[in-house]
Amino acid sequence: MKISSTLQTDLKNAYLTPKIGVSSTADGSFLKQDSYQLAKDLGKEIVDQGGIVVTGASSGFPYWAAQGAKQAGGLSVGYSPAISPKEHTDIYRLPLDYMDLVTFTGFGFPGRDLIFTRSCDAIIIGPGRIGTIHEFSIAYEDGKPLGVLESDDWETDEILKMIIEKSHRQNPYIVFDKDPKVLVRKMMDMIRQQRGEQV
Repeated sequence: MKISSTLQTDLKNAYLTPKIGVSSTADGSFLKQDSYQLAKDLGKEIVDQGGIVVTGASSGFPYWAAQGAKQAGGLSVGYSPAISPKEHTDIYRLPLDYMDLVTFTGFGFPGRDLIFTRSCDAIIIGPGRIGTIHEFSIAYEDGKPLGVLESDDWETDEILKMIIEKSHRQNPYIVFDKDPKVLVRKMMDMIRQQRGEQV
């Protein structure tokens, strides 16, 4: 496939585009309707502020964030636990909509979580359960910039505060906020800070 010179110019430094992961529940059944729009707003903000949305190629909150990213004209990348598109949809029963690129890791959820978090410049944590906490723990140990989306509609943010308090390890790159726009801006600042760029 031949790539146009314009696209080649655009892709030249594409690896520097901030990749922000959205880690959250694939099961949206326990969330309120407002969570759907909040996830879309988060995906849109990542794109509007110059980032790429990265998810675990799942349903629920990450799926809605990917939807928001695509509706904003941005790029959405997913890391699947499955080994193939067929296993992704038939065995894991996960969607492929709103994805520009999917890597089929073949490592199940635990292995996928490691590849997903390591492939991001920063991670935003939404509402979630054990899988989300697992992704948070990996990113926290790696010293990855982390943003936790706060809400009265879920307890994940409070659980993570307790984990951080009792962890006996420090990650200076972690912030909490209720506003997706503010949270993404803080993520972008922390990414630039880690890269040694002017904030």
